[in-house]
Formats: sequence, C-alpha cells, structure tokens
Amino acid sequence: MMRPAQARRLLHIQRVLIKHGLDEFLARNRSSRLAGRVLGLGVSRSGDQDAPRGVRIRLALEELGPIFVKFGQSLSTRRDLLPRDIADELARLQDAVPPFPAKQARELAETAYGQPLETLFARFDDEPLAAASIAQVHAAALHDGREVVVKILRPGVHEQIGRDLAVLYALARIAQRYWPEAQRLRPLEVVAEYDKVVNDELDLMREAANAAQLRRNFTDSPLLYVPEVHWELCRLSVLVTERIHGIPVGDTEGLRAKSVDMGRLAATGVEIFFTQVFRHNFFHADMHPGNIFVDAADPANPRYLAVDFGIVGSLSPRDQQYLAENFLAFFNRDYPRIARLHLNSGWVPADTRIDELESAFRTVCEPIFNKPLKDISFGQFLVRLFVAARRFNMQVQPQLILLQKTLLNVEGLGRELYPELDLWETAQPILQEWMEDRVSGRAVINRLRDQLPEVGESLQEFPQVVHNILQRAAEGKLQLEVKVPGLEALRRQSAAEARQRWLTLCGGVLLIAGVVWLGLGVQPAAPGWVGSGAGLAMMMLARTAPRADR
Repeated sequence: MMRPAQARRLLHIQRVLIKHGLDEFLARNRSSRLAGRVLGLGVSRSGDQDAPRGVRIRLALEELGPIFVKFGQSLSTRRDLLPRDIADELARLQDAVPPFPAKQARELAETAYGQPLETLFARFDDEPLAAASIAQVHAAALHDGREVVVKILRPGVHEQIGRDLAVLYALARIAQRYWPEAQRLRPLEVVAEYDKVVNDELDLMREAANAAQLRRNFTDSPLLYVPEVHWELCRLSVLVTERIHGIPVGDTEGLRAKSVDMGRLAATGVEIFFTQVFRHNFFHADMHPGNIFVDAADPANPRYLAVDFGIVGSLSPRDQQYLAENFLAFFNRDYPRIARLHLNSGWVPADTRIDELESAFRTVCEPIFNKPLKDISFGQFLVRLFVAARRFNMQVQPQLILLQKTLLNVEGLGRELYPELDLWETAQPILQEWMEDRVSGRAVINRLRDQLPEVGESLQEFPQVVHNILQRAAEGKLQLEVKVPGLEALRRQSAAEARQRWLTLCGGVLLIAGVVWLGLGVQPAAPGWVGSGAGLAMMMLARTAPRADR
C-alpha cells in the first residue's frame, strides 16, 4: 500500500505538471482529462503557459527536484529520440540548474570543516561556476596559489531524494503486485539499483575516491585527463579538486573555432568508454555534456577533461564477457551465437527454443544492417531488442542499466560532435583485442598466479585433514558415528569428501608444477601448459563436488 506521504508527493508531481501546462501529456483519454481537471482545481498556473513545450518541461523538472533533473539530463543526450526543441531545453539542465545562495554555500562548507573558509582558502568565489541537481561548484584558490574547485551538496538534498525514492519504491511495489510484466522487468530491483547509485552520489568522499581511481587509470594518457583530488579538504558534503580549463564538449562552435578534429574527438570518446568498461572495468557513468570538457591545445589530437565522478560503474567478469561477445556477434550478424549467449547467461528460461530465439534476433537486427554502420543506433537496437525479448520472458538485468545509460550517452554525444561517427569502427578493435587477451598465455598464467594463494591454503590444510580421518578410523570413531537410517547417504557423503580432497591435492601439485615449468622457460612448453590446465580443471572439479556439510 502507498503511504499517505507518498500519495501526497505523487499528487504534487501531477499538480506541478498541470501548473506548467503539461496536462497535455496526461490527457490521453476522456477519463484522464477529467482527472486532470479535478487535480488542477486550485492550482495556480505559472506564467509560462505560452512558452514552448521544451521550456515548460525543463521548468517542471527543475521544480520537482534532483531525481527529475537527472532524468532530464539523461534524456537530453538522446537527440535522435527527442524532438529538437525539447532536447535543446533539457540540455540546459546539465549546467544551468538554479543555484542556491552563496551565503548558504559558505555556511555549509564551514560547518563541514568546523572552521572559517579563510583559514583554508585564500579566495572563495561567491558566484558559482556551475549548479547541478545535487550540488554546486565554486572556484577558489589555496594559500599556495593553486586554483581549485569546491563542490558543495545542496541543502536538504538527502531529504528530497529520500522522499522521491519512497514514491518510486511504492510505485514499484504496486507494479510488482498488479502488473503482468513486473516479473520480467523487475521494477523493485531496478529502483533498488537506482537507490544505490543516487545515494553513492551523495557521498562526496566516495566521489573523491572514484576520481582518484580514474586518474590512476589514465595517468599520462593522451585520451583523458582527470583532475587531482585534494584529500585534506574533502568531507562527506564537500569535495575539493584541481581546477581544469577547457572548452565544454557541447560547445561545437567553440571547438570548430579552435580547428578541433571533430571526427577524432568523437572516436576518442568511444575509445575511452570501451577502455573503461573492458580494460579497467571502472567507468564514468554520468558522461553528459555538462561533465565533459576538451583540451584543444593540440587540435589534431584533442584530449577530454572529465569532472563529476559521483556515478561510476563496474561489471562482473561474466557480464563483461557476455557483453563483449554479444557486441561482436551482433556486428558479425552471428544470430545463433547471440541466442546461445542469452540461453547460457540464464537471462531467458532454459526451455526456450534456440531456433525461435535466433529468428527473433534476426528479425530485430536485419533491418538495422540495411543502413551503413555509421547510421546504426544502439538506442534503436536496444529498444527493438527489448520488444523482441518480451516474447521470451527475458528478465531485465538491473546491474546493466547503468552501463546501457552510459552507452546511450556516449553514442548521443559522439553523434552530436560528428554525425558521420562509425561507432563500430572504433569499438571493434578494442573488443577483439580484449577477447584475445582473455585467452592469451599471459592471461592464463596471471589467473593461475592469482589462484595460487588459495591453492596453497588448501594444500596446507590437506595433511591435517588426512591425519584426522586416519586417526578417527584407527580409533573406530568413524564406524560409531554411522547411523543405520542414513547409512547409504553418509557413505556417499564421505566418498564425495574424500574425492574432493584428493582432487584438490593432485590438482594443486599439477598446477604448481606446470606454472614452475612455464616460469623457468623450459622447452618444450607443452608439458607446462598441460600440467597447469589439468591441475586447474581438477581443482575446479573439486569445487563443484558436494561437501560433507551440505
């Protein structure tokens, strides 16, 4: 059941839409028009009734608060899916959210530090550099002369977001109970995933850690520069980083005035995204134009400058592998492979007929491939894929929503910079190289090396286990512990335990011998590979054997 406070918030949302003359989006039939008139009773309509619809949508989202502003920011990057007038206005949400007073910003920062700002900063500008849905940024200077930016959370933002998340949870619970599609689309899990993301964004110490990790990942990179974090000045509600200077990536006229190679710039953005996802497994997941700048010092090889690291993402090795193989299979038109990947991942029921699944994916993909690769839209592909997947009860994967959102942002940004962008031409070499590295000899040795501590621990335990079993057998305790009603089950259980220990021991010995052989460079190398592979296989088999305590 929806609580009264949540119902009031939902009613407020509807009345804000009416206030800004957006009841046209609610009034799709006679009953909704009647409901709109009832809800609109007593609502003072704003003076923007004659303003363009894009303006009215932007103003309504700003009034509704941070979650709605962030929704508008995400939509603004998909100009291929929105009318231009709406996309232009939503783009203003990226860096033109109304700021809160400078006096309040100073008070919040001084409360966080427990001392006056003058003791920490030589200068603190009252005029904010940018105001976003969750925080705003002020320029400042340290006493040693270094230029910095100070990010301060908006007052009351925790309460605002908590209130709207409660509404989303209530709606998700209603959908879970009454909506036939809920089992497949998993609304509660989707809201829970968003809850985690947005609350992580409210912790500026976490954002500082994200920035530091991204900076390490791209140290000395010609692709991306991440500003330095001033840890001694960071708090839960205040973040201080190096100030960067660049051209906003959305300022295409300014970039062209600097003779920036727009094709190279767009391709670099795609390369950064796939490098983060597959090489680093740590990606900036809020790449809207308000967070990205361009260093045009070398126009032929422009470099991105990133800010705002509140939302980052990572994937499990299984999801990484699944995505890479799907992308490669999709662009190679290998529909049987796509169908098998969906079945193997467990994302569709195990009894799904693979020939029907393959046919559905072919139906979705073939019309897209009638266009040049540069004209293929991942947004369009995903929409069609989800429509096709509905037939097979494919479940939404909440852990991939952040990645999908980021991919759509990157694609939208790239095509805005350079409409001729061939997304696949840039992505394919990165994916293929990553896949090849996954099965290379060096990668196998690295994985074996990572597992050696666990193997060593098992080997250390083995003599004591054998000693305990032999001692119990010699004392006759093993026989005394056997109970007649479960005699056969216990016998099988003991045998399974013994097999598991022997497999672990033999596999560990073979694995270590093989790795040592390869490490010494003895020729031929085949015995080392065979020993390592056989040892690893035996240890994996031991893991899957039933344990005695199960």
